[in-house]
Amino acid sequence: MGRFVKGDIGGAGCCGAPPAERKRVGAGHWPLLLLAAAAWWLLYRHLAGIAGFLTYGALRLTRGARLGASVEFFLFEVPKVLMLLTLIVFGVGIIRSFFTPERTRRILAGRRESVGNVLAALLGVVTPFCSCSAVPLFLGFVEAGIPLGVTFSFLVAAPMVNEVALVLLFGMFGWKVAGLYLATGLLVAMAAGWIIGRLHLERHVEEWVYQVRMGAGAEESGPLTRTERLARGREAVREVVGRVWPYVVAGIAVGAGIHGYVPEGLMASFMGKSAWWAVPAAVALGVPMYSNAAGIVPVVQALMEKGAALGTALAFMMSVIALSLPEMIILRRVLKPRLIATFVAVVATGILLVGWVFNAVL
Repeated sequence: MGRFVKGDIGGAGCCGAPPAERKRVGAGHWPLLLLAAAAWWLLYRHLAGIAGFLTYGALRLTRGARLGASVEFFLFEVPKVLMLLTLIVFGVGIIRSFFTPERTRRILAGRRESVGNVLAALLGVVTPFCSCSAVPLFLGFVEAGIPLGVTFSFLVAAPMVNEVALVLLFGMFGWKVAGLYLATGLLVAMAAGWIIGRLHLERHVEEWVYQVRMGAGAEESGPLTRTERLARGREAVREVVGRVWPYVVAGIAVGAGIHGYVPEGLMASFMGKSAWWAVPAAVALGVPMYSNAAGIVPVVQALMEKGAALGTALAFMMSVIALSLPEMIILRRVLKPRLIATFVAVVATGILLVGWVFNAVL
């Protein structure tokens, strides 16, 4: 799904250096960081002009034509999104250096369930995971004695509210839409975990899960130096941006086609506010899809430009990245069908409510 799990990434080359050497190496990074930041800002501010020059100057496409509009959209959005993604992923990679899977489990273990749901959802934002890591994380949480509902708050928040989605939404729609997505995504994760906890569905976890004894996990090393944390940030950029950039390009290419060729208002008839069934239809369409935020957000942007309502578009995006069919298949290894169905139903209901409320008030 294009998601990933934080682990011991990067920094291997400097971890064995003595403290004095680490300090010298780290001090030399700051001028380079400042120079890179200045170059990033200068390029970012001129992306629109560069895209226009390449489209209508170098390629000599007709201004106002459908092809020209599509190409300009593509040439502007691809570097903009990748630059924002690089900047934020670098920062988030440094933040993640303070959180290990073992530390995350310790933070959640022993908490009251209501408090645990809130903490689990918040931790899910800074420790997103890929589909293949859903089972190991679930096992680790069960082994640590974390309640089932708290575990599901984490499992919902981690894929749905991740830095890729937030960066793309911020870059394409602004901070208000990104903030609304963050708040509603956390609310859905907290509520879903709380409801599942109240239903007491522990008996619908596969029996072998409770028989697993994973041990205390790997011992944590000492605190990282600033040099090592910067290395974690660079490695996060290589890992995340290197993995999702094809989805970014593909998603923006689809969005560019919609931007240039779909008639104005067409999407309003299918994904507008007037039809009550638009949100359920968008969620039903999104659940079986196999994509991630990098591929789906540019499509959502283009749909909204053509008349799709914000609530319907966000419900579609949430269902794609929070309730993917591949993840449900992987979770079947540890969950019985009734618990998986309950999980999907609860989360889908929360997403439906988000879509309807947004369409009603915005």
